[in-house]
Amino acid sequence: MKKQYETVIGLEVHVELATKTKIFCGCSTAFGGAPNTHTCPVCTGMPGTLPVLNRQVLEYAVAVGLAANCEITRYCKFDRKNYFYPDNPQNYQISQLYLPICRNGYVEIETEGGKKKVGIHEIHMEEDAGKLIHDEWENCSLVDYNRSGVPLIEIVSEPDMRSAEEVIAYLEKLRMMIQYLGASDCKLQEGSMRADVNLSVREAGTEAFGTRTEMKNLNSFRAISRAIDGERERQIDLLEAGKAITQETRRWDDAKGESYAMRSKEDAQDYRYFPDPDLPPVAVDDRWLEEMRAKQPEFQEEKMKRYKEEYDIPEYDIGIITASKFMADLFEETVKLCGQPKKVSNWLMVETLRLLRERGMEPEDIRFSPNNLAKLIRLVDEKVINSSVAKEVFEAMFDSNTDAEKYVEERGLKTVSDEGALRKAIEEVIAANPKSVEDYRGGKEKAIGFLVGQTMKAMKGKADPGKVNEMLKGML
Repeated sequence: MKKQYETVIGLEVHVELATKTKIFCGCSTAFGGAPNTHTCPVCTGMPGTLPVLNRQVLEYAVAVGLAANCEITRYCKFDRKNYFYPDNPQNYQISQLYLPICRNGYVEIETEGGKKKVGIHEIHMEEDAGKLIHDEWENCSLVDYNRSGVPLIEIVSEPDMRSAEEVIAYLEKLRMMIQYLGASDCKLQEGSMRADVNLSVREAGTEAFGTRTEMKNLNSFRAISRAIDGERERQIDLLEAGKAITQETRRWDDAKGESYAMRSKEDAQDYRYFPDPDLPPVAVDDRWLEEMRAKQPEFQEEKMKRYKEEYDIPEYDIGIITASKFMADLFEETVKLCGQPKKVSNWLMVETLRLLRERGMEPEDIRFSPNNLAKLIRLVDEKVINSSVAKEVFEAMFDSNTDAEKYVEERGLKTVSDEGALRKAIEEVIAANPKSVEDYRGGKEKAIGFLVGQTMKAMKGKADPGKVNEMLKGML
């Protein structure tokens, strides 16, 4: 009988915080910029420079910890993690090993298997390293220190996940929670959220953990899911062949669908941690902690309950809209302006989601304003434009936040309400389509649809289909 295996997964999730300046200096954290322009003596590790903690980093870290049901460490400090790497300018990274800011928390996830709590071992603050750019043409590597010193929190889970599905549910929950807090935009493609996967397999029913590997270079949920499935199969194949699994760091190549060894896994002693002598400890008092608790936003669960009571929209819609804080804010602001929750929900659920999918965008990339969406809804309500014209206007609005009213005015898209012009067009359509007229009069109700379509075409789409239908039936 073939052995059954269980996958054991824990994650280390790095999140770039949404501060305007770096963790220990005043340099900009803006994404992009010419190489080495967001730098100063502190973040490039010049001798004699002194770091100063950015208070906003501490606030974001504590906010995430509270949202993840963590204990907040009242007296925490920073440590130096010593290692040489070209993109690490000081030859050490300032991090937290001994007294991290948050410990012993959890987040609740929901999958097809039901609800489950995933433990958070700790959350600590640290600085990011720079970035190496490998120039194959010149056969050299260049270093950009713009990212060096950008503030990170590292969220270390317990090894509580058992499948790729649970991992993705956990990451989506973390991302949504952090976006609701405004602590980070969590864009995987820009590296502001990165996950390293620690994975091992063991025979089903056994308690001892197997030998784990850590996988890096995972910058999308799809890559994470594929890497988990690939590494699970690799480890099972080794065990089935009677071979040992090496504890190591592996790099996932999503294009090839395989991983390869980078280095043997280091332990804490390899980094020679010691308390950072230049940074004083951080003391968190009761009063400040209560202030931070009071600042916690309304998260998805609370929003869903409120939407159910306040807005008469389907539960499915509520779940999709509240899954993104940006989408939820857009919905609420538009409803305030037009008072039409069902219509706002329909535009977000149908046309907005369609265009986001087609353009490969996230809700956070939406450009149109609540004001312009409210204007579009009013134009349709007042029959200034019909539904097909509204879709055209919306697409222009989606791409460049075009003013709906100006767009309609400038392109002459208002619905033609002149009955004389409409009657003339219908008469011409009736005369040109005797077969369809005969079919309709013979009891084929569907024939009216063709005649309505021909009339709309003659009117260049600028007529009310309902009015055309009504007039056609009257004239036939």
